[in-house]
Amino acid sequence: MKLIQLPTQAFEQRLLEEMNENPALEAGKEEEEYEKDEYENEDYDDYDDSESDRIEAEDINIDEYLSNDETPDYKTQANNYSDDDEERESPLAAPVSFHQDLINQLNTFILNDDERDIAEFLVGSIDDMGYIRRSVADIVDDLAFTQGTYTDELTVERMLHVIHELEPSGVGARDLQECLLLQLKHKTTTEYLELATDIIENQFDAFTKKHYDKLIQKYNISNEQLKKAIHEIERLNPKPGGAFTGNNKITENVVPDFAIRIVDGELELTLNGRNAPSLHVSKDYQEMMQTYKESKDKSGTQKDAVQFIKQKLDSAKWFIDAIRQRQETLFVTMNAIMHYQEEYFLDGDEIKLKPMILKDIADLVGLDISTISRVANSKYVETPYGTKLIKEFFSEAMKNDQGEDVSTLEIKKILQNIIEEEDKKKPLPDDQLADLLKEKGYPIARRTIAKYREQLDIPVARMRKKI
Repeated sequence: MKLIQLPTQAFEQRLLEEMNENPALEAGKEEEEYEKDEYENEDYDDYDDSESDRIEAEDINIDEYLSNDETPDYKTQANNYSDDDEERESPLAAPVSFHQDLINQLNTFILNDDERDIAEFLVGSIDDMGYIRRSVADIVDDLAFTQGTYTDELTVERMLHVIHELEPSGVGARDLQECLLLQLKHKTTTEYLELATDIIENQFDAFTKKHYDKLIQKYNISNEQLKKAIHEIERLNPKPGGAFTGNNKITENVVPDFAIRIVDGELELTLNGRNAPSLHVSKDYQEMMQTYKESKDKSGTQKDAVQFIKQKLDSAKWFIDAIRQRQETLFVTMNAIMHYQEEYFLDGDEIKLKPMILKDIADLVGLDISTISRVANSKYVETPYGTKLIKEFFSEAMKNDQGEDVSTLEIKKILQNIIEEEDKKKPLPDDQLADLLKEKGYPIARRTIAKYREQLDIPVARMRKKI
């Protein structure tokens, strides 16, 4: 069950760990098929340790088999270099981190030792988005307790002004309003820059709540003038630290566990080959077991050694069987999902996704609901319409005005389309959205519309307004 839950990359890591821990498990295809149960019925507890204290030459040399040094030294040596060959090294990129770049800029300012300590502490307090989330009073206390630097709020404020001169513009701000103001003050003067600055400085609340009528009345300007001022603001970066190219964020690459193709009008499912490695039990370990069975004199040392061998063989055989079961479970489950949602996979229209819950697939394949959940939660499938998280195909059912079951995904897609097509000067509130969906045959309550809208990460009508 644990193997089933793992996506492809995590499964590969688990496989590597198992192969490192168990020398009886080998990659690649086995040359000769061996009988799986040839050692399973042996009773190794019947041997008398006193039979022999000496290991014969034909018996197991456990050190030889377990040695990591199976390749002769001469095979690992090379002497194919000429005296004329130059020793070349590939240059390696040494990216500068976001904070180190700020420190480098700080070095261009003339500061005394105490000021530099405070400024560097402030740089260290900047988060990855470029903000300082602590108050000046808290920073003063932190400097005293953690750095042994005793200062006052005025000095820290003065050093903050130095930080605000660094690039990218807006870095070191304590909130969004200050961040936008810093960027506006560093911009080249334009016709509407002064108006944009005044709006952020003095009418920030009205701006964020999109009370455009109040702004037009306050500044006695036209709709077009306000639009151009807002355009100046929209060009600013609310996350100055996030835009730094040297921020070296680790990007997680999604590896699809399955792939669905359309071949001659039919769906074709394949499992990522990385989920189906070729493994076999070590032939050397099998031979060691056979050698022990055939030997006449069996010592206590040999008995301990062969118990170790048997344990590794059992573990390797179990792991290979577990991987085989994992492959079958993954394929059977995804195949059932593919055929259940065949109409969608052939067309790509999300409106055609049928209501589907875990129990529906569990009943089809004869597996437990928890198994289906493990397959769906962390696996991706590559489709002609993009790579999708499998659990996104599951949804509850709702009744339309014809009494038919429809997927909540279908309703959300229709809701999203309505909002995309609305007049942004007069966005539709939730009660009007409910009325429009009812006209299309989906009697949905206003509170349900609000829930779906939040799940789609769509703001309320007022926040969708544009001038």
